[in-house]
Amino acid sequence: MAKDILLEIKNLVTEFRTEDETVKAVNNISFTLSRGETVGIVGESGSGKSVTSLSVMRLIPNPPGKITGGEIIYHSKKRGPIDLAKLSEKEMRTLRGNEIAMIFQEPMTSLNPVYTCGDQVMEAILLHQKCSKKEAKERTIQLFRIVQLPRPENIFDSYPHQISGGQKQRVMIAMAMSCNPSILIADEPTTALDVTVQATILDLMLKLQREHDMGILFITHDLGVIAELADKVVVMYKGKIVEQGTVLEIFSNPQHPYTKGLLACRPPLNKRLQWLPTVSDFMNTSETGEMVESTQSVAEVTNRLVVTGEQRSAAHKLLYAKAPILEIKNLKTYFPINKGIFGKAKDFVRAVDDVSFAVYPGETLGLVGESGCGKTTLGRTVLRLIEPTSGDVIFQGKNITKISNTEMRELRKDIQIIFQDPYSSLNPRITIGQAIMEPMQVHGILENDKARKERVIELLHRVNMNESHFYRYPHEFSGGQRQRICIARALALKPKFIICDESVSALDVSVQAQVLNLLNELKREFDFTYIFISHDLSVVKFMSDRMVVMNKGKVEEMGDADSIYNNPQTEYTKNLIGAIPKGQLEDIQASIDRKLQYTATL
Repeated sequence: MAKDILLEIKNLVTEFRTEDETVKAVNNISFTLSRGETVGIVGESGSGKSVTSLSVMRLIPNPPGKITGGEIIYHSKKRGPIDLAKLSEKEMRTLRGNEIAMIFQEPMTSLNPVYTCGDQVMEAILLHQKCSKKEAKERTIQLFRIVQLPRPENIFDSYPHQISGGQKQRVMIAMAMSCNPSILIADEPTTALDVTVQATILDLMLKLQREHDMGILFITHDLGVIAELADKVVVMYKGKIVEQGTVLEIFSNPQHPYTKGLLACRPPLNKRLQWLPTVSDFMNTSETGEMVESTQSVAEVTNRLVVTGEQRSAAHKLLYAKAPILEIKNLKTYFPINKGIFGKAKDFVRAVDDVSFAVYPGETLGLVGESGCGKTTLGRTVLRLIEPTSGDVIFQGKNITKISNTEMRELRKDIQIIFQDPYSSLNPRITIGQAIMEPMQVHGILENDKARKERVIELLHRVNMNESHFYRYPHEFSGGQRQRICIARALALKPKFIICDESVSALDVSVQAQVLNLLNELKREFDFTYIFISHDLSVVKFMSDRMVVMNKGKVEEMGDADSIYNNPQTEYTKNLIGAIPKGQLEDIQASIDRKLQYTATL
């Protein structure tokens, strides 16, 4: 039996006007969402998927944005069909948060830092429900229990900065669910979360959907997540829908080259590739601006790139015959907590707790684990951006825990770091040309600024950017471009060793594939050694020769990346691997069967 339609989007057009031009961010799109159904909207940054959700919520800033065409028909239980595009702001406010709720991508910017988490959820309840403050508080704590927040009473009184990213996202879900909405819009709600936290939040959303028969619009660039969650998929590219269908149709037989490209960009878990295919392998633009489509399937493209076990063994035989470039011995980094009256620490957070391993020249060593496992602290301790409590870090035979700050500053030419957030690691007041030149000036590399500028332009070309970018500021670039700038800056000092700390976690799959390919290309060209830190096991498996799994400051297990993935030895690693959204057809079918079984029991 067909489900009731909740939302009909018909020929929707949303434009943004600037002094120079009018951009159609959403260009004549149509699709439906039914009760109890999850529609996944996928596409890269700039495809129009977030603008679509903001149009439904009527949160497009005007000016410069405006809905200029089409209808957004919401079938309300109480009021019947309503065209949201024609409602006044006052009327829209009665629906927003009450019947149609939204979970935003970045919970830290969506939560007010000066109010406690409990007060913010209570505010939503008091605004839309007829109840007392006491009842609203009880309902909030109950919601915190439903979204599986630990110690709900404590979280009620906590401020957003006092809880983790996964916990903040759960608070946002509790707020969105506080009025039992008919439609829940989730805009990239799990992008920056660990796979285990992500899996918990996705399960939670499905559980709440079943209980309340909600329609969910789930917006993401991660097709693995869509495979496990969605019933129907809408693929967007440059403001238009290029393909839509059931999740099984899209994954088993994608028709549009852009969809094929998105599917191929994800690092596969069942084979190892030389490099990742990108969208451009499936579609190109002709000189007239028309899209030229490739007839190749995803399997045809990826099968040509497979690295065999024999090829890998031969490369590793040469790699591990060398002496290590870095040795970490019994390294500990503790942070004091609960200081007494005289400032003496009563206890410590053991962020890195007796860790030992070696890294070989030309190797990529993957460092994985959940948030709080100590992987980032370990990376920063190696660079002495955080001082170790005890232990040794030996780089090219020199114990860098024992050298002076002056010697360490000199050594940083050879060991560089690419941080997780490229925007916060670039100075917004200086051009990117100056940002790349600055470390060269500090270390006296090349004789003058003219030579340095030429070197910077060379580096920009090397990371697929051009000379005109030299004079622009960080805010003028996309996330992927900013990450390339940070890579260029790390390369400016010709380092031997680079630590990549979650350097692709917030990027679209297609941009992520380009950046990962670039890092591997540069490694081959300049013979770099990497420590690659990430919570995304599929990315680490693709990049790494060996993998170190960390848990609560300690090494859980270590070994060949493929061996650990195929045969994990500890329960913790098994859980990490089990939580990865795989997007395989058998998993999609199993997910569909589970939903049908559940529906049959209702």
